[in-house]
Amino acid sequence: MFREAHLNWQEEGDPTGVPLVFAHALGLDLNVWGEVLPRLPPGLRLIRYDLRGHGASEVPPGPYRMGGLVRDVEELLDQLGVKRAVFVGLSLGGMVAQGLAVKRPDLIRALVLSNTAAKIGTVESWRARIAAVRAGGMEAVAQPVIERWFSRRSRQEGLAAAWHERLLAMSPEGYCGCCAALAGADFITPTSGLHLPGLVIAGSEDGSTPPDLVRELADLIHHARFRLIRGAGHLPPIDRPGEFAAELADFLCHIGVA
Repeated sequence: MFREAHLNWQEEGDPTGVPLVFAHALGLDLNVWGEVLPRLPPGLRLIRYDLRGHGASEVPPGPYRMGGLVRDVEELLDQLGVKRAVFVGLSLGGMVAQGLAVKRPDLIRALVLSNTAAKIGTVESWRARIAAVRAGGMEAVAQPVIERWFSRRSRQEGLAAAWHERLLAMSPEGYCGCCAALAGADFITPTSGLHLPGLVIAGSEDGSTPPDLVRELADLIHHARFRLIRGAGHLPPIDRPGEFAAELADFLCHIGVA
């Protein structure tokens, strides 16, 4: 029987405010949001967590399914008494956000989906990545991933180095488990049925989820707006935190939250 994984999470801001929930990208952790949260308007309840297999969360044996990743955070939000949150999901976290919005609309008032899609990659590409990690550890995939995540300029400026180290420290079991979840995930049909406010963000230099792919996601969601952050790679909260926070704050104002 499926069991939700124990998740590491942190809460900041106003405990009585509108909740914002943050889910990170594959291979990283809740520290992705460290430069964004201080730039947001006051009065918000800010909740960020490590996905299963990541950071300080539990690493159960894989493979995982996207439904399991959704149930993990569903259980967490129920435990925290969260309703009608703005869910901010980056890459893999954005797919989790879509799944939760479809399954539990009572938990979600709006979506912010950054550098993600309704379907990412192919079954074959994810299986090949899993095989590479099983054979050679995280070292086998870390450098190519970093090159897709960060623009050449960002890498030359040294911005990518610390995140390269975090990726190398990632649990191979957790990483492969979530790769399997991505391989089996296709939200094109369920996401096209969503009717809620949405902000969909792309980075012009993103080598993992290019802007055209992200724009297709925005077109699926009724009432969603698309924004392109120029110069950003796959992780705008890291390489363009000020612009990311400004887009998020503007969206919150637009929907009457801040």
